[in-house]
Amino acid sequence: MDIAQIGVITLGLFAIMFIAYVLLYGSAANRTQNRRLQQMRLRHSQNGEAKVEAQFKKAIAARRFKPHTAAGADSKIAALALRLERTGKEWTVQQYFYASGGIALAVALPIILKFGAPLLGLAVGAALGAGIPHLAVKYLIGKRTKAFNTKFPDAIELLVRGLRSGLPVTETLGVVAKEVPGPVGEEFQDVVDKVKVGKTLDDALQETADKLDLAEFKFFCISLAIQRETGGNLAETLSNLADVLRKRAQMKLKIKAMSSEAKASAYIVGALPFIVFTLVYMLNPEYLGGFFTDDRLIVAGLGAMVWMSIGGFIMYKMVSFEI
Repeated sequence: MDIAQIGVITLGLFAIMFIAYVLLYGSAANRTQNRRLQQMRLRHSQNGEAKVEAQFKKAIAARRFKPHTAAGADSKIAALALRLERTGKEWTVQQYFYASGGIALAVALPIILKFGAPLLGLAVGAALGAGIPHLAVKYLIGKRTKAFNTKFPDAIELLVRGLRSGLPVTETLGVVAKEVPGPVGEEFQDVVDKVKVGKTLDDALQETADKLDLAEFKFFCISLAIQRETGGNLAETLSNLADVLRKRAQMKLKIKAMSSEAKASAYIVGALPFIVFTLVYMLNPEYLGGFFTDDRLIVAGLGAMVWMSIGGFIMYKMVSFEI
């Protein structure tokens, strides 16, 4: 078996893992979003008025997240730039690629020089070079999202108090931007700045909703849209929304506590093979040395890593719950 055949087999295994990820994760996300929109539609249509139902559908259609339609590398670069923007850091796409390339070289060169296995070094370097920056960006996005969702109900309550005192919406948004710290204040300040330069409030909120891609903020935008189209007490609507968001946060914490044992078991099961491999290699390097030099064992090891990754992903989906 030559190097070309080994490379084809390895790429095929990674392609299978990627297709499984897209099929499982992408479809679940779409179903979750559609279910949330359906719940809001039913909740707001309980008054029986056809006008409210029609305006609600119009608001959702106008504010539904629009994915990038451009094909090719430009859309992928734009999507990556959007992910970097969601972290709250001033990182560029070029810096991201530099970091990925640096990690790949830092991992691949020692493996090639020490074990003389260029295929293994390139495969591991490429995997870690692409995976570590992606996971780091994902972690920062999750951390900022958590901080945003924690303070967002308080920001809505402050907005409600401002509206009840007689302040207009745009001025109340400015007060929220100054008083609420963290990502919530930053995003509301961005909305205020966009309104000051001439954009409408709806457009400014829509751009922020597209950037954050959070269900909580989309609910907020839809609530404002419904009030603008149908009229009514905006303060009461936002107060109810803040109460719903707090209950959602409480439910998430309850689910996290109930699933903590299953998650701990999944982490242990997933990490145990790597721990055993490392310990055995430290005690008897010659016993496992073939995995770094023999092409057949390299392919077997890469295949095992791919299937273990699929199993870890399935365990992760089994202990992850959407609300």
